[in-house]
Amino acid sequence: MIRWAIVFLVIAIIAAALGFGGLAGTAMEGAKLLFYVAVVLFVISAVIGLMRGRSPTV
Repeated sequence: MIRWAIVFLVIAIIAAALGFGGLAGTAMEGAKLLFYVAVVLFVISAVIGLMRGRSPTV
């Protein structure tokens, strides 16, 4: 999901550089939304993992 957030961020930067303000703003909002969803899912996963007593694998 972080990969999609980065893709939307790159699209927003390119669109802003080319003067497409509306598209850049929409892509940036999508990137922020995906980033926050990924962070929330990570925190939930970490809390559940700690509650189950399993050690995290890297």
